[in-house]
Amino acid sequence: MAVYLTSDKKEEIFKEFGGDTKNTGSTEAQVALFTFRIKKLSEHLYIYKKDHVTRRSLLTMVGKRKRLLEYLQRKDITKYRELISKLGIRG
Repeated sequence: MAVYLTSDKKEEIFKEFGGDTKNTGSTEAQVALFTFRIKKLSEHLYIYKKDHVTRRSLLTMVGKRKRLLEYLQRKDITKYRELISKLGIRG
């Protein structure tokens, strides 16, 4: 696990978006976790521009988040809209 992502922070994210700290598999919680990790990796890449391994990890995470958001959009459009406005993604 990365240094920036402590277990307390993960629990906080899962509690806020999943409803419970043990609800780690909900789509909303997974998207929120990916969004947090994407923001931190973007900050890292702003400083270390030649870190290609991290860049690849970031692109992989963005793709996973995109697929989860597409799934959520198909299943429940209201939850999708609430989530993207709460996370501040997709401008």
